[in-house]
Amino acid sequence: MFFTGKFHRSLDEKHRVAIPKPLREALGSDSGRLLFVAPGTDGSLAIYPHAAFEGLAERLARNSPTGRDVRDFSRLFYSQAKSTKIDQQGRLRLPSELVAWAGLTGEIVLLGVQDHLEVWQPAAWETYAAERRDRYDQIAEAALGPAPPSAGPQHQATIDRDTTSWQQPGVPK
Repeated sequence: MFFTGKFHRSLDEKHRVAIPKPLREALGSDSGRLLFVAPGTDGSLAIYPHAAFEGLAERLARNSPTGRDVRDFSRLFYSQAKSTKIDQQGRLRLPSELVAWAGLTGEIVLLGVQDHLEVWQPAAWETYAAERRDRYDQIAEAALGPAPPSAGPQHQATIDRDTTSWQQPGVPK
């Protein structure tokens, strides 16, 4: 599953949002697929497919359970996370307490963010994006790290065909 895109949607009085077709297709054909809605970062809500939610739990489990940040995050995140399903009309009901937590009313912005979706209050999203737009290149470099060195001769291993052994550059035979 890979989610991308930005979609302006409406939240109805029952806190349901119609999931756009490209996102439903990324989730698969099962309209009743289990999803988890949880507090996101920067005031958003996060919607995780079951596999991504499990992956997040596994990643968190690799950290020390006695660490203050791990305990705090686990308590705040998991105590508010709720399971839900997409209904036959392609709508997802957001839990009332999480809608209030994120300050969502009426119009929302739904983002595809790699392995999960995010739900934003439109003004909060526009502020967030505008504050970072001019620093996109720096943010990308920090997130992705420096570009790998080109694969020139100094970085290529070769096979010595006479001995069928690997010869790594700079390492004597």
